[in-house]
Amino acid sequence: MTSSSAPAAPTLWQAFRFWLKLGCISFGGPAGQIAIMHQELVERRRWISERRFLHALNYCMLLPGPEAQQLATYIGWLLHRTRGGIIAGALFVLPSLLLLVLLSWLYIAYGQQPLLAGLFYGIKPAVTAIVLQAAHRIGTRALRNGWLWAIAGAAFVAVFALQLPFPLIVAGAALAGYLGGRYLPQAFKIGGGHGAAKASYGAAVIDDETPPPPHAQFRWRRLALVAVGGALLWLAPMALLMSTLGWQHTYTQMAWFFTKAALLTFGGAYAVLPYVYQGAVAHYGWLTPPQMMDGLALGETTPGPLIMVVAFVGFVGGYGLAPSGGLAAPLAGAVAATLVTWFTFLPSFVFILAGGPLVEATRDDLHFTAPLTGITAAVVGVILNLALFFAWHVVWPAGFDGRPDWAAAAIALAAAVALLRYRQKVPQVIAACAVAGLAFKQLAAAL
Repeated sequence: MTSSSAPAAPTLWQAFRFWLKLGCISFGGPAGQIAIMHQELVERRRWISERRFLHALNYCMLLPGPEAQQLATYIGWLLHRTRGGIIAGALFVLPSLLLLVLLSWLYIAYGQQPLLAGLFYGIKPAVTAIVLQAAHRIGTRALRNGWLWAIAGAAFVAVFALQLPFPLIVAGAALAGYLGGRYLPQAFKIGGGHGAAKASYGAAVIDDETPPPPHAQFRWRRLALVAVGGALLWLAPMALLMSTLGWQHTYTQMAWFFTKAALLTFGGAYAVLPYVYQGAVAHYGWLTPPQMMDGLALGETTPGPLIMVVAFVGFVGGYGLAPSGGLAAPLAGAVAATLVTWFTFLPSFVFILAGGPLVEATRDDLHFTAPLTGITAAVVGVILNLALFFAWHVVWPAGFDGRPDWAAAAIALAAAVALLRYRQKVPQVIAACAVAGLAFKQLAAAL
């Protein structure tokens, strides 16, 4: 059933309540969060049409950073100007930040207890299967022809064998997409693998032919104001950190590193994680590889964008800056978690508020969407590399010279079958794997 008349435009308070609810229920990673927004905003509430929703999503997938949070920011901005975008984007993140700070504290304090150790033993193989599912899900949607398969394969070789930096891989994929859009338009005609609108849910508040509202029309003065405002919001806390703590302090290094992570990593949370691992684990040593996997497991089981695992990284890295005992260490961890969240998500707000008017003027422009198609294909190869990396640490925790962990391998295989064959939901699979891991550890201890 469709309606020929559009619903009433939501008030800012109505939108506030929805974005807060979304921030508390947005489980399932980027795909699940985008599905929830589509169901609520396109199908049920009809605040935005299918085509406008997909066009905004394509732009957000082109950007570095979390596409689901950026999509919420974009739609909030389109509905209620700058304040609407800030409210939508902030409420998408805030519940997850508060919950992850609490869970990170419990993890540090009690993570070595037999109960939690057993649970995390089962969760880590599940994370490996989840990342593999992400590669499969994006690949089946994005790799529609041999040209896109070739881009994905080249990206995998570039990161796995050649260890090329991610920005270089993304730039190459975008160039391939641009050339493909110019010379092979049929192969690259839909950015990001998202099809055109195939269903009509009735007239929407922001419909296919609705002209951009005044605040969404491009103006150079507005673009300059957003760029300068964003730069000041980054520069002020960075200058404060440098002047009070110095460049080498962990807080300052975290601010700089996660700024680069926000600006240089494309393709959503799963593509960001290898970069975060490379810096936070291998270079700075803020946490260990097993802790990184535990953090990703916590990120998968909490609402909000998966890249909120950076809050866990910040908490663990900051926790050790203060003496143990009392509240000093947890407070240091909470400050670090908040700090890295600020520097990770600030660029996303700037990208949306500055680039939104340009996006509204480029609907159905192949020159804009074709590079996105190439980037999305490359992301498949990057995510597959991440799945292999996690599988290595799960099955061979002591390296290839050690004995394989066959119990962990069995749990990972069972999780992959549940996700890929039987399409079980991520929280249910994680819960089942956690119980299996606890049971195995209890049995091993008894024997």
